Amino acid sequence: MNLYQTLRRKSTTAVAIAVFCICTSATIVNSVNFSGEWKLNESKSDLGQFGGRGAARTIKIASSDANGISIERISTNQNGEQVSRTENLTFDGKEAESKGGFGNSTRKATAKWSDDGQSMIVNAVMSFDRNGEKMEIKQKETWTLGDGGQTLTIESNSSSSFGETSMKLVYEKVK
Repeated sequence: MNLYQTLRRKSTTAVAIAVFCICTSATIVNSVNFSGEWKLNESKSDLGQFGGRGAARTIKIASSDANGISIERISTNQNGEQVSRTENLTFDGKEAESKGGFGNSTRKATAKWSDDGQSMIVNAVMSFDRNGEKMEIKQKETWTLGDGGQTLTIESNSSSSFGETSMKLVYEKVK
């Protein structure tokens, strides 16, 4: 075999490996689909030191694909009223802003896939006024599916002037 044939064989092999890797990673990302309605299972969750205050009791995901995700989080405020916040996150690193939820809060968030393509990572900063003072809560969420897509687990770590807290929220699929 001459040098030309050896180089051609190696470059063909390299191209085949690259195509395989690209196809495999796209398949991994597309296999994780958070779509549906999810209800919080408090008995399976670790609600942290604040008892899950502010944690969504219901999450509705209208669409979830390789490009982005649309999330509606429904919570209960201190007065017992339902409040909701809708986020439309993309996986291209662009920051998305949403308003609502609690009082005059604004949440800026980005989403990305984990290196293995099996979890979604959301980094967010929520800003709001409390008694005339501007407050911020920084948050990192890691979303994973389990039980054949019937369980959604969100591990959440937050930091603010109140300190740091973490929660493990377990949701069960309703629809």
